[in-house]
Amino acid sequence: MTTITLKINERSKAGKAFLEMTNVLAKDSKGIEIVSTGTKKTVEKKSEIYNPEFVKMILERDADIKSGKIKCITVDPEDVWGSLGLK
Repeated sequence: MTTITLKINERSKAGKAFLEMTNVLAKDSKGIEIVSTGTKKTVEKKSEIYNPEFVKMILERDADIKSGKIKCITVDPEDVWGSLGLK
């Protein structure tokens, strides 16, 4: 049995065609098996998207705004200084 590791850019035309061909061959053949897809870097990046402390802080601020503990100001992009009462 031979294992081949490939790096494929799935956004390119050739990469899309190669992945589709590989999926069709693997589906129709018992001699080909796709063991894993994706990369370790991809998995690590997804788990590191948001810092848990940052998420907690944002959720706490949202709860404070909804409860009225913190006053929220809506700023009109057409009249920023007027929205802030600085006109």
